[in-house]
Amino acid sequence: MTGRSLSTNQDLDPARLREVFGVFPSGVVAVAAEVDGVPVGLAASSFTSVSLDPPLVSFSVAGTSKTWPTLRRARHLGVTILADHHDRACRQLAGPVGHRFDGLQLTATEDGALTLDDGLARFDSTIHDEVEAGDHVIVLLRVHAIEHADTSQPLVFHRSGFGSISRIA
Repeated sequence: MTGRSLSTNQDLDPARLREVFGVFPSGVVAVAAEVDGVPVGLAASSFTSVSLDPPLVSFSVAGTSKTWPTLRRARHLGVTILADHHDRACRQLAGPVGHRFDGLQLTATEDGALTLDDGLARFDSTIHDEVEAGDHVIVLLRVHAIEHADTSQPLVFHRSGFGSISRIA
């Protein structure tokens, strides 16, 4: 075996970890619902599929999130996989609470799950489990309904910025 060895004595400060974690690109989703008649949501770049049977997906949210304690009270959660034209919407969903949904076209289910109308894919889900993981909470969602209508490229979070995939070989 050749190559450089990993140093176990490195300083693992949060800024360095964020930089290194950022070399792995990830898709971005909006997680949203109506809670007490008000739209509540957030953007997450940690979304992943988990299981086909039962149908599960997951995302992570910071333990310090002020949005998650409200959002987790929703009966159902909508998850929208954001397209490459959603960079403004994504920043908006991470911005001031009172303006997160300004100008966005949304659909609400009878159970209160909110999704963006022009997302790549949309999920109606419920919380299956929550797992504390360091300074974050991993949220496992049970999927109840799906829609896939858009064929454009996904919004990608990479090296602390948003972009798109030009081609996958």
